[in-house]
Amino acid sequence: MKKNRKFVYIGQIAGSMILGSLGAVVLSVAAGDGMPELSYLFMGCLFYGPFLCYPFFLTAYEVYLLISRMCRRTRQEPAGSEEVACETAVIRQSDPLFYDFYVMLLAFFYELLYLFLGKSISFRADWQEQLINAEMHTPIYTGSALTILVIACVALTGFLILKFSDASKTPPLVTVLAMAAVYLGGALLVIFTWQVYADWMDLYLVLVPLNYFLITARLILVKMDEYREDPERSSKIDSVPFLGAVNHLLKEAKRWPAAALLLMWPLLGILILILLLFGQAPDAVIKAFTETSDFRLSTQIAPPNVMVDEHYLCTVAAGGDKRIVHPIRRGIRHGHEVTVNRQLCVANAFEQILEERTPGLQRRVRHFYDTYGFPVARMIRKRWIADLVYLLMKPLEWFFVIVLYLTEVHPEDRIALQYTGKGLQDFAG
Repeated sequence: MKKNRKFVYIGQIAGSMILGSLGAVVLSVAAGDGMPELSYLFMGCLFYGPFLCYPFFLTAYEVYLLISRMCRRTRQEPAGSEEVACETAVIRQSDPLFYDFYVMLLAFFYELLYLFLGKSISFRADWQEQLINAEMHTPIYTGSALTILVIACVALTGFLILKFSDASKTPPLVTVLAMAAVYLGGALLVIFTWQVYADWMDLYLVLVPLNYFLITARLILVKMDEYREDPERSSKIDSVPFLGAVNHLLKEAKRWPAAALLLMWPLLGILILILLLFGQAPDAVIKAFTETSDFRLSTQIAPPNVMVDEHYLCTVAAGGDKRIVHPIRRGIRHGHEVTVNRQLCVANAFEQILEERTPGLQRRVRHFYDTYGFPVARMIRKRWIADLVYLLMKPLEWFFVIVLYLTEVHPEDRIALQYTGKGLQDFAG
């Protein structure tokens, strides 16, 4: 069986790469470019294969494993029979041990990659913070992050108990509590996916909860098949009324999924009570998703994003304290609006003078800026940093003004026209 799985795993990787290359061919032909070059096929093999095709191969195999488990459910026998012991061993060996962990870790990695790169989500930025360009705020309120983290850890603990314990040697109540914890994790994944889902391209995000439910459903079936009631222990437990009632409810494994659904709510209540001691609000689970902006469950309205075009002086003008950086108006840069202050206009007017009179020097200055200015712009993520950069640039701004006044007849006209989409020639004659 393990050898067969090795072929399956290798086939998943090979099939993904082949399908990715075929996808590159189809896209190229559909775009009217004909057969793609070898480099394009290579890109399809390394990009479309691992990131688009491979996750679906993994999910398809999880579907197969679940259906396979449902088709070979074992019949229950009295505890102690050799046949039952043999069946239990077969059940545990037939369930892939580390494959499920691999699938879930990879699914979470793909989702985080998609959220960071595809949706530009900044998980540290709450809705009050003004972001830059296409960035999005965090979908989980940072003040409730501890609550979400604890629920996720409890769900993981429940999953590990189910994965590595033998249901025939574990108290049924422990197994059912582990199932309840896993249910909590599933509910959390569904809510988070609904929170960040925006359009059909976000179907990629459904892979995480889908695989989670496929794996946990199969795992619950395995636990139900493993369990064998011990009549001797049951007779001792039944002598205590409360424990007897619980034992009567849980002695049949087919009742476990429903019992876990009932236990999920008191388990959540206990977690909330414990988290109260650590400063979390009673409604922190709700606030985690509602105290946000940009998403489906959000109730807050964030300030509009600022378009800074990776120009660090644009970033300063837009992101600094208005009492310090003194923004004066909106301007046009590369076809979109930016916030403009006098320092930005003076610097751009100075560069225009260099371009007109000493183009060689201007090219060297531009190369220096492109090398170091863009990284500086990406570092400006806080208002106080923007204010500091503005103050550090002040002596250079004065130097630019001196040069402009020494070389221009009407320097203020040139400064005023910056980022308006017009030049001095538009007003000539």
